[in-house]
Amino acid sequence: MASILPLQEDIIDFVIIGAGMAGASAAYFLARESESAAKNSVLLLEMEAQPGYHTTGRSAALYTEAYGNAAIRALTSAGRAFLLAPPDGFTDTPLLTPRGVMFIGREDQRAALDEVFTSAALHVDSMHRLSEADLRGRVPVVRPGYAAAGVLEAEAMDMDVNALHQGFLRGAHRHGAVLRTNARVDDLTRRDDAWRISTGNGEIVAKVVINAAGAWCDQIAALAGAEAVGLVPKRRTAILFDGPSEEAFAAWPALIDADEEFYARPESGALMGSPADETPMEPCDVQPDELDIAIAVDRLQRATSLEIPRIIRSWAGLRSFVEDKTPVVGFDPKLDGFFWLAGQGGYGIQTAPSMGRASAALAMGRSIPDDLKAFGVAAADLSPARAALRDGKDCA
Repeated sequence: MASILPLQEDIIDFVIIGAGMAGASAAYFLARESESAAKNSVLLLEMEAQPGYHTTGRSAALYTEAYGNAAIRALTSAGRAFLLAPPDGFTDTPLLTPRGVMFIGREDQRAALDEVFTSAALHVDSMHRLSEADLRGRVPVVRPGYAAAGVLEAEAMDMDVNALHQGFLRGAHRHGAVLRTNARVDDLTRRDDAWRISTGNGEIVAKVVINAAGAWCDQIAALAGAEAVGLVPKRRTAILFDGPSEEAFAAWPALIDADEEFYARPESGALMGSPADETPMEPCDVQPDELDIAIAVDRLQRATSLEIPRIIRSWAGLRSFVEDKTPVVGFDPKLDGFFWLAGQGGYGIQTAPSMGRASAALAMGRSIPDDLKAFGVAAADLSPARAALRDGKDCA
């Protein structure tokens, strides 16, 4: 996409701050809806040299409808059709490929396994309970006697994060959106019913500002004079290591502890694992911590017979949450023209098609599309004005 700043005298309909998955998906659906409208209707501002440098570019995404609270599961399920059959020209490669997810639990984790099964089985047909023998038949490296039982989500899938992100960016560009990189926002001022946005390269004037800045969303809000929503970025660490030479592990399902103390999955001819850490951090270019790497290795080796003498690669990303772990999507209740698209946590990739559609509709003053409503997606659950945000700001 071209990095061209619209003329200063132009008033942009929507300026989106942040070109990660949230901003890119919103731009895609907004541009599709408004391409017949005035020129320069959608402008994406990205502070880095490339979009998706932070959380989007570091996600080891799975598409699992059993993951997250009810609002997250609704958004995830509602986007399945788009991911399986994206519009013509969106991507040359599949966005989803078969994987499956297997949740395992010790005897003392049976209640957690029951919760995984019962909450997901209400709307996911592919949930199955597994005995210890069943789960070890699927992932033989689970230590005998470690896991008492399991739950399989057979239709969970791997996601091609880059293909999805680039599809949104290319599609947004094709429909008239403009991207500017290296465009850190320095100031936001509301004057004469419009936003004046300073990036150090001149002033941009916009009718609506969409705050899709990921871990930086509360900082952007502070520039605009908006009340923070209590966003807490949390570090998540991942490691890549060699799989067992004696096992054909490429087709294993992803393995997730019932209490999410660790997870692992095949990736790029190796295995990826994480201790599922959630360490509060200030927004930054986060790096993996040696202790978290050691914890990941320890937890994986206690639950399985995997040997991890060598780490091929390690990385970390920030997953940003508000207190109720539900995304914040909608116009600020006290500040005209300031739209929140924040708090996607660890769910922003798998919910992107629904989140993009919902945010575009709400930003244009419309209601949530009926097909999303049918899955349970509700504007009130996502609203920045909801009581869960205004009654308490500290994320546990």
